[in-house]
Amino acid sequence: MKTLRGLALGADLVALGTVVLGSWTRINGAGETCPDWPLCHGSVIPSMSDGTIWEWLHRLLAFLVAPLVIALVVYAWRRRARSPFIAPTVVAIGLLFLAQVLLGAATVRLANSPMSVVLHWGTAMALIAALSAMAIFASAADAAEAGIGAAVQPGAQLRVMLAATATVAFLTMCVGAYVSSSGAGLACLSIPGCAGSVVVYTDGQFVQMLHRFAAGATLIGAAGSLALAWARPASTRVRAATSIGVALVCFQVLLGLLNVALRLPTDLREAHAVNAALAFLAFVVAMLFALLDAGALKDAKPAVAGR
Repeated sequence: MKTLRGLALGADLVALGTVVLGSWTRINGAGETCPDWPLCHGSVIPSMSDGTIWEWLHRLLAFLVAPLVIALVVYAWRRRARSPFIAPTVVAIGLLFLAQVLLGAATVRLANSPMSVVLHWGTAMALIAALSAMAIFASAADAAEAGIGAAVQPGAQLRVMLAATATVAFLTMCVGAYVSSSGAGLACLSIPGCAGSVVVYTDGQFVQMLHRFAAGATLIGAAGSLALAWARPASTRVRAATSIGVALVCFQVLLGLLNVALRLPTDLREAHAVNAALAFLAFVVAMLFALLDAGALKDAKPAVAGR
């Protein structure tokens, strides 16, 4: 399963790079420099002036994801008997990738409307999470066949808390994408309230405060996950992933405060978006590790020929 793990990690890294570059492109105001799709100004290689290079490079990376995902889907499907989780994960990857391609085209046609940006970002992060899951399942299948099991099995409370934190972190990211793409990043210039009050009056203020409340819920979930991971039985890898996730969430709060205080400098906006993605992925990984440690692969089918 080393080949499957390598394909999953390769596609994962390129997809993450595509998301990061796409975020940078939009934040720099270059998201509409290619008004047509899949070409750019009717050309495969257009003039790279006026920020077009960022949008063109973003599309180039997205194009490079395609062969990696196709190779992964074909290879994984042929080895789906190696783990009960490979088949559903590869189906999810295929559907999410197809949706992401269609949403990419829709985002261009809708001129980066806030809702199209949210859907594009959310689907991209779901795809990256699925690719990460495939890499983890491939590694776990090898471990299961070698008779290597978890020394410590986490309780149900920790698994539920990690799943809840990953879900809230995902929703917080999506609301944040709406805030950024709708121009509501500075709708509330005071902290923690909005204009000195928790009562809001405009749509921008409402979505900004919703993002802050979601971020607070993520921070609470992260703290609860960390407490359970260290107070209850848990493997080293679950504790490590959870600790990394908590550190990233705390850093995310700091970046959010700095963005408001410094009036949204471009570099900080991008750091805020990238760090949000990493924090979400950290809790996804921690949740998957906890599920596997709890014996999720105990009913895996025997290995079939070929690796």
